Amino acid sequence: MTSTSTPPGLARFNDLEERAALAALHEACASTEWARRLLAGRPYATAEDLYAASDAAMAELTTADLQEAMAGHPPIGRPKPGDPTSAREQRGMAGASDQLKAEMLELNLAYQEKFGHVFLICATGRTGEQMRDAVKERIGNSPEQEREIVRTELGKINRIRLARLVEEDA
Repeated sequence: MTSTSTPPGLARFNDLEERAALAALHEACASTEWARRLLAGRPYATAEDLYAASDAAMAELTTADLQEAMAGHPPIGRPKPGDPTSAREQRGMAGASDQLKAEMLELNLAYQEKFGHVFLICATGRTGEQMRDAVKERIGNSPEQEREIVRTELGKINRIRLARLVEEDA
């Protein structure tokens, strides 16, 4: 589509009443500060403008804001029951062997013990083995290194979720 008009899903998001828009943003990311910043930037002319605002907001989140955002994510291999978003994003673990699932549970617990939060990765399109290898690699990071990796991974997840929000036709 070469039209310069705002895509229908984005126009709908721009037109949402403030509480509804905040709720939609909170579905994408559990950080109140991130959602507040994106809400303040409406209306967005393009999806890219929205993604850029998301990236800018993510870059400025405090450690406490990041903790709040991470709290909205279930551990890899254990999507929240009845949550189609986390189930879809973690599809790579769905067909994993019992051995891989058990290994991932162990790694998740070790990671959580070291860093105080769930292992967070943009799981979309990744296999269970890739996620396992990532946690094995990242568990050796310092808390500071890991916080910045988590910030990047959250940014990727937020972009995917925002795209789903604004690209819906109806």
